[in-house]
Amino acid sequence: MAQQRNDFSKGSIPKTILSLAAPMTMAQLINVLYSVVDRMYLGRLPGHLALTGLGLTMPIISILMGFANLCGMGGAPLCSIYRGKGENEEAEYVMGNSFTLLLILGVLATAVCLLIKKPMLYLFGASDATFPYADAYLTIYLLGTIFVMVSLGLNPFINSQGFAKTGMMTVGLGAVVNIVLDPIFIFVLDLGVQGAALATILAQGCSAVWVLHFLTGKKAILRLRLSRMVLTSRRVKRILSLGLAGFFVNLTNSLVQVVCNATLQTWGGDLYVGVMTIVNSIREVVVMPLTGVSNGAQPVLGFNYGGGQYGRVRTGIRFTSAVVVAYSVAAWAVIMALPEPLIRLFTTEEALVQAGIPALRTYFALFMFMSLQLAGQSIFTALGKARHAIFFSLLRKAFINAPLTLALPLLFGTNGVFMAEAASQFLGGLACFTTMYFVVYRPMGRLEAAPRL
Repeated sequence: MAQQRNDFSKGSIPKTILSLAAPMTMAQLINVLYSVVDRMYLGRLPGHLALTGLGLTMPIISILMGFANLCGMGGAPLCSIYRGKGENEEAEYVMGNSFTLLLILGVLATAVCLLIKKPMLYLFGASDATFPYADAYLTIYLLGTIFVMVSLGLNPFINSQGFAKTGMMTVGLGAVVNIVLDPIFIFVLDLGVQGAALATILAQGCSAVWVLHFLTGKKAILRLRLSRMVLTSRRVKRILSLGLAGFFVNLTNSLVQVVCNATLQTWGGDLYVGVMTIVNSIREVVVMPLTGVSNGAQPVLGFNYGGGQYGRVRTGIRFTSAVVVAYSVAAWAVIMALPEPLIRLFTTEEALVQAGIPALRTYFALFMFMSLQLAGQSIFTALGKARHAIFFSLLRKAFINAPLTLALPLLFGTNGVFMAEAASQFLGGLACFTTMYFVVYRPMGRLEAAPRL
């Protein structure tokens, strides 16, 4: 029954996408609470050093999440394509290989980061004042890396089978645990940043148990079986090649955060590193609905692409693009009109608020084009076009944003860092979506019109 109910080749494409996107968007928003709630609570501690120290760990945490995306966002679209072809056994092998890769990469990433965390944090913009806070948070967080890898890396396989509400529960469970434990550990037990990290990894542990319970149970269409976990070079190559797009999103985000923090430390000191922490926190919340809609469309697009239903794929592309653009325009209007209330969610420090208002407006000035980047890249990933997805992951952050972040402050000071993000959103988004239109959308129209033999 679940197999028939989650057959994406039937019914309205917009309705099907929304039925997946709504809970996935909610899941993405809930997922943001893991880190954002930590920052809200730590922002209430005296001074801004705890908040700034936590912000310095974000690039490292983003890299760890990138390894989870490498396997999850690489394997899940393949599962959708194989399901569309009716090859469920091969889809299970892909999921099993992805799980093995998650465990291996989780252990290696934990060991390496623990060994080099001190020089890495100083390289990423820490000062003697902020390092103790960053080190205390990161050390505990790294000990729970396996939980993060399993919950974040396997959840896309639940969504790819059409169980978006169950996927939402994965992050919902963890978020509730995190929200409850944060004030207890931070304030009641007086553990500060260590309490925030401990609450986060315990919450991720709960999510990991939930994911494993579902994927090994009877309700799943594709089950996680021990016999499917032996790695084969062919499957690993396909998973990693497609997953590199999601990995490079996180890697390049980390690269830009490192460059931003280091540049802001030079031009503005700890205060502006704190401003960037707040701006990034707001960005995470605002971008999550875009990610939820894009991820909700991926299983539908991949399934129909695997089944040769090109007209339905084109309909899905049009609908997804329209939704993300409409949302991004509305979000832009709110941010331009209400920057101060948004910033005050994270701090009561007047210096941070006054420095943050112009920074936030500059950072989001061309936000609409960011939606085009996410939509185009998500479509490439859904259809298994790894090279295009990887290229545009690198283009916006590594080849546009990072160089501009270093160059523009020479002319505009700290404001140049935030201008670099706006410029990269415009250039990267336009290039990605235009390429998707000519490489995917128009050729698929010709395939749709061609007579079937």
